[in-house]
Amino acid sequence: QVQLVESGGGLVQAGGSLRLSCAASGRTFSSYAVGWFRQAPGKERECVLAINWSSGRTYYADSVKGRFTISRDSARNTVYLQMNSLEPEDTAVYYCAARRGQGLYTGEAHYDYWGQGTQVTVSS
Repeated sequence: QVQLVESGGGLVQAGGSLRLSCAASGRTFSSYAVGWFRQAPGKERECVLAINWSSGRTYYADSVKGRFTISRDSARNTVYLQMNSLEPEDTAVYYCAARRGQGLYTGEAHYDYWGQGTQVTVSS
């Protein structure tokens, strides 16, 4: 019943920045946890960042600490992923996901609702 729509992907050169958005319809994020995942060709889907909407608690994967930032906007019912200092290794399809809960969740099996994905390509 929750629909998630990602936007903001594209092609950038190494060192550049992108800002991804995940907007929800059908429900608000107020009682949800939200995660950002990515999947590169030939690799498994991995959790990049996660946030609990109500508490603001966050999780960052080691590979993106200091470069990526997750934030939320209650008025717009939107979660953002700010990506700076992008590297070719960041190239992947990025997905946002949501589930009810009060904690932080990093495994894809925890999530019930998924966006369609948005492609991020970082060139050398």
